Amino acid sequence: MAERKWNWDREDDLPVYLARPGTADQVPRQLQGGFFCNVEGAYESKTIDFDSLSVGQRGSRTPRTPKTPRSAPEAKPTNAGRSQSTIKTTDIEPVRKEQGVEIKTTRGKEVLQNLDSDKSDRLLIKGGRIVNDDQSFYADIYMEDGLIKQIGDNLIVPGGVKTIEANGKMVIPGGIDIHTHFQMPYRGTTTVDDFCQGSKAALAGGTTMIVDHVIPEPGASLLEAFDHWKEWADEKACCDYSLHVDITHWNDSVKQEVETLIKEKGVNSFQVYMAYKDFYQMSNSELYEIFTFLAEMGGIVQVHAENGEIIAEEQARMLEMGITGPEGHVLSRPEELEAEAVFRAITIASQTNCPLYVTRVMSKSAADIISQARKKGNVVFGEPITASLGTDGTHYWSKNWAKAASFVTSPPLSPDPTTPDYLNTLLSSGDLNVTGSAHCTFSVAQKAIGKDDFTQIPEGVNGVEERMSLIWDKAVVTGKMDENMFVAVTSTNAAKILNLYPRKGRIAVGSDSDLVIWDSDAVRTVTAKTHHSAAEYNIFEGLELRGGPMVVICQGKIVLEDGNLHATSGTGRFLPCSPFPDFAYKRVKARKQLAVIRAVPRGMYDGPVADFSPLSRGATPASSARTSPTKQTPVRNLHHSGFSLAGSPQQQQQHGPPADDAPIRPGGRRIVVPPGGRSNITSLS
Repeated sequence: MAERKWNWDREDDLPVYLARPGTADQVPRQLQGGFFCNVEGAYESKTIDFDSLSVGQRGSRTPRTPKTPRSAPEAKPTNAGRSQSTIKTTDIEPVRKEQGVEIKTTRGKEVLQNLDSDKSDRLLIKGGRIVNDDQSFYADIYMEDGLIKQIGDNLIVPGGVKTIEANGKMVIPGGIDIHTHFQMPYRGTTTVDDFCQGSKAALAGGTTMIVDHVIPEPGASLLEAFDHWKEWADEKACCDYSLHVDITHWNDSVKQEVETLIKEKGVNSFQVYMAYKDFYQMSNSELYEIFTFLAEMGGIVQVHAENGEIIAEEQARMLEMGITGPEGHVLSRPEELEAEAVFRAITIASQTNCPLYVTRVMSKSAADIISQARKKGNVVFGEPITASLGTDGTHYWSKNWAKAASFVTSPPLSPDPTTPDYLNTLLSSGDLNVTGSAHCTFSVAQKAIGKDDFTQIPEGVNGVEERMSLIWDKAVVTGKMDENMFVAVTSTNAAKILNLYPRKGRIAVGSDSDLVIWDSDAVRTVTAKTHHSAAEYNIFEGLELRGGPMVVICQGKIVLEDGNLHATSGTGRFLPCSPFPDFAYKRVKARKQLAVIRAVPRGMYDGPVADFSPLSRGATPASSARTSPTKQTPVRNLHHSGFSLAGSPQQQQQHGPPADDAPIRPGGRRIVVPPGGRSNITSLS
């Protein structure tokens, strides 16, 4: 049989490779005589051997590869329409260069169909270095309808595609900020960054998804608060979002609402408070019950870890001493109180076999306890925030009250200036797992509510826009962290905890097209004059950061290019999070199978039973742990003495109390048993 030869210069011989428009279904795109097709199983986060598919090998060429170099301004007319996967066509829009990144739009058959290519959802990133949490490789990415459709080299794509020449720059998954407080009500006012302004700031920093906290008032319905927050976000959010729900009180009705939120509303994480006495603080017994219930329902327990009882006492003491400024905030909340609460939360979580997520890790002591618990096998995640990774608490003593008040947050920033570097080290080593910003901004006038009483200062700092650049500067540039770990702590781990992986947090076929072209060489100085937050201040003012987003793609659309933000309010989608994320519960399920408690089989005791009176609440048990279980010896209280200088009780009844001048005892009488008993405490006689 004669060998069939293909004439690649003939347009008629070229097959058409198009997915069904408007669907996420994958249509096999097989190139006759070529090497590339859709990568099977990439959506299930399997390791892809791109070398076997000839992907990422620069210089490899298929019959469709143009012979002219990429830098050529245009192709020959005879090659027009040969391959819309290349940017060399007869009709190319003017090129926009962005510090090494070029954005072009090709026009093909869509022009004849009166389709505006500027509004097309088809994007192609060429020549980028894809960075996931587990591997890095060179490949092109084709996106359509908000999803990644192809990953490979020299992809076959339809016309009308906007092409971004990455020129070797990193392409990473969009960041996920797992801790924000946008549009949060507080004492009749609201944070200055609503969901629109806050999500714009997030996009400007390379974050394409945020997770906000729903904080119901004590005694209010959790479901009603959730509906209010979701309504606000649907109206204004510019990027995808999910919601945590904070449990501010606990009873049977709240328990039913939590179950409804998990099963019907798409919430899998709930925060409890160990601080804010008389407002949100939970007792140990309530924490135990909440942890137990959420472990059964497949939820993640988040804790705000501080000892609220001692904080309340210390705050009162500071005010009595006349300390009313922001320095009183950190003085009344020493880091030992954070560390104690973290240890207590880990202990309760271990007893209930519940995954634990510690929010706002601010001190070395708290981070060390989390690190030690993880080494012992506890399922616990630690979340340092942008502020604790980038600055310290020395600013609480600033002479400028407004500046000092802008740093007030809880737990407070550590006054130890070496803390940020220490936390970045633990984050790089995996002892801390995920990062949030805890972005909660108030105006200076709102902060001034507490000008005469530091306990009344609204708590919150900025950080959603600076988070990714700051971690890159403090951890990657310094050599503590590699690019893959950077992706893990800024995006992938959060997606796994939320059970949204690999839809979010990964660049793979079938994943959402939330991507960032990252410029590791970019340098900028943080200032409130240019940031996208509505706050008048920035706690990182004047800080020079290396690394930042060059192009940000959210839901398949370019929202940041050339430093210009093109975000649209209300385009954000709520993403429900399902329970039992494998990232946390695989280990929990294994522990449950091993930690089965069984009673010891033994015969019935038929011996004598002593009479006893039931203990009243708060009484001290009479038995001692040191007593032998087989020899029931009466225990003597060594703090009480039977010796009396007034004689025996019978003598006092007969003769009355001794006179003042009467001798108390004969001078020659020796005291055999001194007050308090003999010095040999092993003898109880």
